[in-house]
Amino acid sequence: MPGPTLKVAVAVSIDDASADRIRELEPRVELLRDPSLTRPWRWTGDWEGDPSWERTPEQQEAFEAMLDSADALFGLPDVSPQALARTVRANPRLRWLHTTAAGGGGQVRNAQLTDDELERVVVSTSAGMHATTLAEWAVFGVLAGAKGLRRLEADQASRTWGDGRRLMRHVSEMTVLVVGLGGIGAVVAERFSALGATVWGTTRSGEPVEHVDRLVPIDELVEAAGQVDAIVATLPGTAHTTGLIGADVLGAVRDDTILVNVGRGTVVDEDALLDALDAGRIGFAALDVTAVEPLPTESRLWEHPSVLLSPHTAALSVQEPRRIAELFAANATRLLDGEPMQNVMSTKEFY
Repeated sequence: MPGPTLKVAVAVSIDDASADRIRELEPRVELLRDPSLTRPWRWTGDWEGDPSWERTPEQQEAFEAMLDSADALFGLPDVSPQALARTVRANPRLRWLHTTAAGGGGQVRNAQLTDDELERVVVSTSAGMHATTLAEWAVFGVLAGAKGLRRLEADQASRTWGDGRRLMRHVSEMTVLVVGLGGIGAVVAERFSALGATVWGTTRSGEPVEHVDRLVPIDELVEAAGQVDAIVATLPGTAHTTGLIGADVLGAVRDDTILVNVGRGTVVDEDALLDALDAGRIGFAALDVTAVEPLPTESRLWEHPSVLLSPHTAALSVQEPRRIAELFAANATRLLDGEPMQNVMSTKEFY
């Protein structure tokens, strides 16, 4: 007698290889997928898709019908809180949503689902799928600051050999404070430890984390910030983390401290950061994320000589869709077998 199956509507574009990988790993999943109904990718793993693409009324009707016949969703429909709210209310059989973003909880929160709806529909995220790429970018950011990347670029542009050899800092002799020791932070700590750095990390639980030499209670962040050479923020964007790295933290740091943010832009108070950059307390800032994205053209962060920006792309890699597909398949197996799922979003903190 055949076992249970799971009808999954693919609510965002996905490549054929990743769709096939889901079917291979969990044959009990029935994928409802029509690439003509989802926004096409502009690049590998472009889950939001081309914003200029629009469905016809007939396509919209077909898309919603597909969503409303599923037990689960791969991806948040159109990465839209409004579309999610509509689907949850139109489809009483829906019991699981997997977001392709690690921080997809923000869109779920904005959907303003009721407590009953949040209890019915389990939400899992892709947290951890981007940890290695983000950790590499964090290392890159600290190295860029330690080795004077901006000065080297200026010298090369002006064909200046320099008035002497450039002194550089050694990561192996630095103390790096990782603010947030979750899935990303733990890998960041491992990478810096491998380079010989002394690694500190903030904690709420007090539980030891491998490769972390000192755990810093979160209420001692300001004090710790004044004793390190570099700070790497990996935190999600929540009410508790907004502005956490603000005037108090950035006012306590030693001159030429390096700041890297691979978490959410709202964690860093950008006005306080610019003040610290101008004063030389922050000698270099590498930011993959900003409080408002895209970063407004009038922001001074664009032109500051001690800032390196990337457009929230540090997590992207050609391997990302496959990794997310494999995580989804593993969770589908857990759901079908009645086992606890991975990366389940908190309905209180929404991450």
